[in-house]
Amino acid sequence: MGKRASAELGAGRADDGLGGNGRDEVIYRNLFVAIVENHLAPGTKLPEDTLAETYGVSRTSIRKVLQRLAHERLVDVRLNRGASVAQPSVGEARDIFSARRIIECGAIPQVVAKATSPALEALRDLVRREHAAQDRGDWRESIFLSGAFHVELMRLSGNETLTDFLTQLVSRSSLVIATYGSPQTASCRHSEHDDVIEIIAAGDVEAATRWMDRHLRDVERSVVLVEEEPEPADLKKILEEVAQRRPKLR
Repeated sequence: MGKRASAELGAGRADDGLGGNGRDEVIYRNLFVAIVENHLAPGTKLPEDTLAETYGVSRTSIRKVLQRLAHERLVDVRLNRGASVAQPSVGEARDIFSARRIIECGAIPQVVAKATSPALEALRDLVRREHAAQDRGDWRESIFLSGAFHVELMRLSGNETLTDFLTQLVSRSSLVIATYGSPQTASCRHSEHDDVIEIIAAGDVEAATRWMDRHLRDVERSVVLVEEEPEPADLKKILEEVAQRRPKLR
């Protein structure tokens, strides 16, 4: 997904009623990118005072952003313990992939019925970007472009509710991969997304459904679901680096 695609996933929920003013929105986007691109490892502490100093805003503004990310299950906020990047348990990880199989396989008939040639060509372009990221060894961008592919595929169904739900699941999947998997094993194989595009173009609902079920099970199997303690991170340094390539605070 990388710099553009990860921002697109976050933009899908920009008007969900939880956003604040423009400054709060920029902080939200920066933190969202830092989390879903795995710059901040699961379990990383997110102290309000450090974030307020990093972004030059009040702790009240930071608290609103953290609550918004907590609503999306990307941040854990606990009383008297503060906030941290969400660290999915093994059970949660399995639930995320199970939920993805249910909705992504279930939506295939609508995706096949509504897929147009221009829409499929846009997916092919997304896959070409994914391949390019893999070729240059940019595993963060490769993994997130892979997630963006699944969201855009779901968007072809015309069901906005399912697309929004999958967007959240894909974001949480990145945390699962960061917690339990290595980038090389967790990213999709080079030709896999090309394959399903051609199956959908052929109008084969059953084959596309089988492909999706197998594909998601393969991704789940590629991560080692064993709980480990995350290494501490330099929060301020990471967020300053992410903020340098995001819009300036207004």
